[in-house]
Amino acid sequence: MKRTVSSHLEIYLYDTADLIFSIAVAEGAQFTSEKLTFVSNGQSLEATEIVGRHGTRLHRLIANTGPMTIDYFCEVEGVIAPPSVDEIDLIEYRRPSRYCESDTLMPTAAAEFAGLEGKALLDAVSSWVGDRLSYVPGASQPTDGAVATMLARQGVCRDYAHLVVALLRGLDVPARLVSVYAPGLSPMDFHAVAEAYVEGAWHVVDATTLAPRSSLLRIATGQDASETAFLSQHWAGVDLQYLEVTAVVDVLPMDDITQLVHLN
Repeated sequence: MKRTVSSHLEIYLYDTADLIFSIAVAEGAQFTSEKLTFVSNGQSLEATEIVGRHGTRLHRLIANTGPMTIDYFCEVEGVIAPPSVDEIDLIEYRRPSRYCESDTLMPTAAAEFAGLEGKALLDAVSSWVGDRLSYVPGASQPTDGAVATMLARQGVCRDYAHLVVALLRGLDVPARLVSVYAPGLSPMDFHAVAEAYVEGAWHVVDATTLAPRSSLLRIATGQDASETAFLSQHWAGVDLQYLEVTAVVDVLPMDDITQLVHLN
């Protein structure tokens, strides 16, 4: 499997800012080509790469007031080994978090999914969330969590993933959010899915069903969107003026819903 992904961002800084980007494919991929550039006020800047948990690659730099463009391109061959299992992850990813209020949703999870486990549980949670939410771009706020999403019954991919994660954690199943490049996604954008630990391994759960799970390419992994955002800024206001994401694969696979799928 050959996947080619890219992202182009145009932003405007209102003062000197500390910027952290999370747009590069995570460590562990078989890269055949990769390039990341930053241009601020017509001048190229160099970023410091910081590798976080699960191979998440952050790129940090200081930029001055004015326009800035960011371009990323990557080609990856083959598939990536299943993510490792760390005991601390199985503890931390069962806890409530900023956007995944599993303690609040515990009674709902227990009532809706009593007696289910393993793949049957993942299928049931994914279907439940997919049936109850409508995918509506712009319908949710950046600060909305799983509870707000469930009440509104609409949102985008991160909202679907937050609700899946919160319900699974409410049943003591370790679950986390993953930002990905998603060949086959329409409309194309950065995508967010859940990853749950069942039957001795981490598996993808995507209640939006908008892209084949086996084609997804990991960017960042964390408790929720607070740890996987493609851009974090400090010191100054930043406007995102334009964003374009592409993700293609040589042969788009079918998504066999009868199978558990590891995220590449």
